Amino acid sequence: MTATTNTAGAAANHANHHRRRPELAAFLRSRRARVTPADVGMPPGLRRRTPGLRREEVAQLSGVGVTWYTWLEQGRPINASAQVLDAVARTLRLDQPEREHLYHLAEVPYATDHRQAAAEHVAPEIQGLIDALDPRPAVVYNARYDVLATNRAYRELFALSRPEHFGIRNVLWTLFTVPEPSCPLVFREAELPLMVAQLRGAYGRHVGEPAWELFVHRLSSASEYFAELWESGNVVPPGPRVKVFRHAAVGEVRMTSVSLSINGMPECRIVAYSPNDEESSRRIEALRELRD
Repeated sequence: MTATTNTAGAAANHANHHRRRPELAAFLRSRRARVTPADVGMPPGLRRRTPGLRREEVAQLSGVGVTWYTWLEQGRPINASAQVLDAVARTLRLDQPEREHLYHLAEVPYATDHRQAAAEHVAPEIQGLIDALDPRPAVVYNARYDVLATNRAYRELFALSRPEHFGIRNVLWTLFTVPEPSCPLVFREAELPLMVAQLRGAYGRHVGEPAWELFVHRLSSASEYFAELWESGNVVPPGPRVKVFRHAAVGEVRMTSVSLSINGMPECRIVAYSPNDEESSRRIEALRELRD
């Protein structure tokens, strides 16, 4: 990387910083204007020029200094911690997308645990959608490959009905910790590096977050192979893949995976699998018939 490239990158970051601050100021003012004193149990007071809260009231309710909050709302270049932004978000009654927007504008990493409530439960319509894909296997993952929802065909293909696979509902944990002969994924040496490289790409948005750091640490301790792949630092984007799975009852099945994003569930996706050839289609059908 040349000095010119470094200079250009620094200039771009500086420009982005200055564009975010006016947006942050406008966003805070608009959110403050919609919260009335009655909403937070305060008397309306006299001589209010707007129906919303005053700056000093937001500061008081959030437990921060009036000067500091004023500077934040004016878009001045001050640092804000996650704890302070959380307090301001609660006072301004921000919902999850608004809270995340606030974090981005303030240039503070938005921690995984803030998204956890949205990601822990899959809406009935999403579960119904993946159930309707049966006999095509389908699953809902988050960026860390935690399993949030599955349909019956997925559970059958990956043999996830076995109790020992429910200790940690995470695909990477299962693939890296089961004995290789029991692993449902064929060509592990080709597929697992791609999955870890995709995880590495998502990790860049969560560096330093306790849930992510703990997951990487635990899986690195449980699997030397994962630790080796993680240390390589490789990154790839998500995309369609052709994967080969083995099943004790029907043999090997070649499947094409397609990922679909989900509105309202940041960084979560539906991954649906379709047979890649006629023989795989017959074996998927045979797997379905085994349940009847």
